[in-house]
Amino acid sequence: MSGELNGKRVAALATDGVEQVELDQPWQALVDAGARPELVGLEAGTITAYQHIDKGDTKDVDVAVADADPGSYDALVLPGGVINGDFVRSDQGAVAFVKAFFDAGKPVAAICHAPWVLAEADVVRGRRMTSWPSLQTDLRNAGAEWVDQEVVVDGNLTTSRKPDDLPAFGRTLVEQFAAAG
Repeated sequence: MSGELNGKRVAALATDGVEQVELDQPWQALVDAGARPELVGLEAGTITAYQHIDKGDTKDVDVAVADADPGSYDALVLPGGVINGDFVRSDQGAVAFVKAFFDAGKPVAAICHAPWVLAEADVVRGRRMTSWPSLQTDLRNAGAEWVDQEVVVDGNLTTSRKPDDLPAFGRTLVEQFAAAG
């Protein structure tokens, strides 16, 4: 995988309550593949990751979403976490940031509860995707075809269900991001 992404800039959009392993493992897969991931937060400063319902590590935000230019990134990763997913989908600036990647046809990868943000951005209609199982009704109501699979690729969108799927999610998002040119 080393060097496969040749310095591509990848935004990882997250806030307090992000599932730590769903931020850390894709981040490491990106670094190992030669990408330059940046943590985009709802605000400047730090965020607190969670390990399910327990507080985890504190992470430094590289740039607040209000100051982040989607055009300066090659791809977007949306890690999960119930709290994270709900907070991010409630932030209009974050939703607009996500939508901009779809409007530009850039690759996006989302896992677990992160597809809530995609539904809020109205970018799932007609797409085949997966997520944490409790989101399937929300995604179907937003027009997606929800399936229970480890990883699903539909055009520029890669989705995955849960932490157990992280190895396949990491491999697939690197492949998809590399294929995007």
